[in-house]
Amino acid sequence: MSDAREKAVPHLSPEEFRRLGHRMVDWIADYWARLESFPVRAAVAPGEVAAKLPAHAPEEGLEGAEGWEAIFRDLEDVVLPGLTHWQSPSFFAYFPSNASGPAVLGELLSAGLGVQGMLWSTSPAATELETRVLDWLGELLGLPATFLSSSGTGGSVIQGTASEAALVALVAARERARRALGREAEWVAYTSTQTHSSVLKAAMLAGVANGAQDSVHVRQIDTDAGYALRPDLLEKAVREDLAAGRQPLFVCASLGTTSSGAMDPVRAVGEVWERTGVRASGGWLHVDAAWAGSALVCPEYAALRDGLDVADSFAFNPHKWLLTNFDCNAFYTRDRKALVDALSVTPEYLRNAASASGAVIDYRDWQVPLGRRFRALKLWFVLRHYGARGLRTYLREHIRLAERFAAWVEEDARFELAVPRSLALVCFRLKPRPGEVPGDTDTRNRLLLERLNASGQAFLSHTVLPGVDGAPARYVLRLAIGAVRTEERHVRAVWERLVALAGSGE
Repeated sequence: MSDAREKAVPHLSPEEFRRLGHRMVDWIADYWARLESFPVRAAVAPGEVAAKLPAHAPEEGLEGAEGWEAIFRDLEDVVLPGLTHWQSPSFFAYFPSNASGPAVLGELLSAGLGVQGMLWSTSPAATELETRVLDWLGELLGLPATFLSSSGTGGSVIQGTASEAALVALVAARERARRALGREAEWVAYTSTQTHSSVLKAAMLAGVANGAQDSVHVRQIDTDAGYALRPDLLEKAVREDLAAGRQPLFVCASLGTTSSGAMDPVRAVGEVWERTGVRASGGWLHVDAAWAGSALVCPEYAALRDGLDVADSFAFNPHKWLLTNFDCNAFYTRDRKALVDALSVTPEYLRNAASASGAVIDYRDWQVPLGRRFRALKLWFVLRHYGARGLRTYLREHIRLAERFAAWVEEDARFELAVPRSLALVCFRLKPRPGEVPGDTDTRNRLLLERLNASGQAFLSHTVLPGVDGAPARYVLRLAIGAVRTEERHVRAVWERLVALAGSGE
C-alpha cells in the first residue's frame, strides 16, 4: 500500500480547470491577434528549443492553477520562438493548414468528452454524427451518390491524413482483387511522377513495393506539359505488366498535385482500367484531391468532378483549405465492403450485439488504427458556422488573390509563371537572363527564396519541375494562398518584397 501521508493526486478542480481554460482560450485568441508580429518561419538553430527544457521530467507537479504561471511563461519563451507560424496571414508555403475558431472549439470539445469511438456501441453519437456530416459534405462537393452512406454500398469516414487514406484504399484494393481473381498475385500500383510520395509509402507498408526504389511494383508514369498523368503511357505500362505476368492493382489519380497543382484526367484513367480489363479483375482507382478537393464546394469548379463516377475512392483534406484544423481527411468509397473485408479483426472483447446485428457502422473497420477521436465534431461545427455560402466566399477570395498575384508576375519582365495558376497556387520564378545557363537561373531563384524567408516577412516553399521535351528541370517558387487570415495586403506585401529583392540583385 502507498504511504497515506503521500499527497493526493493533483487533479485540477472544476473551478481551476475553468479558470485555466478561459485563460488558455484568451491566450490562443491573443496569439491569433498578434500573428503578424512574429517572423513567419522559425529562426532557431537545431537543438535551441531543447536546450531551454530540463533534461528530466519534474518530480513534483504544479501547485494548482497558480503553478501554471510557469507554463504560460514557457509558452512565450520556449514554444513561440521555435514555431513556424502556419496560421500567419503571410504563410504561403506548402499548402495551408487551416485552424478556424469553430474547428478549434470542436477539437476542445472532443478532448473534453474524451470519447473513444472505435465501435458504434462505444459512443453511438460519434459514429452517426460522422456518417451524417460526411454525407452533408459529399453533397456539397457534388460527389456521385454512390459515395454516400445512403447508397447502400458506399460510405465515408474521417481518416487522419491523405497518406492514411491512400493506404486504406490500397489494402482494400488488394482484398477485392484477391476475391476477383481467386488467388494471390504479383501486384503493381501506378502513379504519375508528380503524385504525392504517400502513395509509394502506402505500397511499401502494404508489401506491394519492396522499397522506395522499387520501380517494378510501383510504376511512376510520365506526365504531359502541364504535369498531369498521361493515360497513353499508363495504358502502355499496364499492358506491359499484364504481358509479364504481373497484376495491375491500384492507380492513384491526383486532383491538385503538390508541386504544381496539376489535375490528372480521372475519366481517361478509368477508361484505361476498363480497356485493359483491370477493372474486371478488381483493380481500384483512387482519387487523391488532398488540397484541391475543397474547391469542389464551388459550383464553378464542377469540371474537376469529371470521372469521379468511375473512381472507387476519393479523399481530400478539410484540414488543408476548408477551415478545419489538422487532422481531418474525408475519405469516400463506393465499395465499403472491400474496406471492411480487408481491415476487420474482431477479438472477443470487441464483440457486441449492435455490431453483430449488421445494422451499425463500426469505423474501426474502416481505418488502420483501432481507436479514434471524435473528429467529426470540428467538421460539424465548421459546416454549421460557415454554411455552404461562407465556405464558397472563403475559397473564392483566395482564388481571386492568386489571380492577382499571377497577374503581377506576368506584368513584370523579370519573372515568369512556371505553369498556369492552379486555383490558389501560383508557381513562378525569375526568368533566365540572356545566355544564362539553367543552373545559374536556379541559383538565383534559390537565393531569392532564401532571402525572402530569412526576412521573416513571409514564408514560401519551392519545388523542382521536370523539363518538358528535353528541357532541363527548373527550380520553382510556390505561393499557396489559403491561410485563414490572409488578405490582399499580405499578398501584395510579399510581392513587393520579392520585387525589391529581385531589383536589388540580392
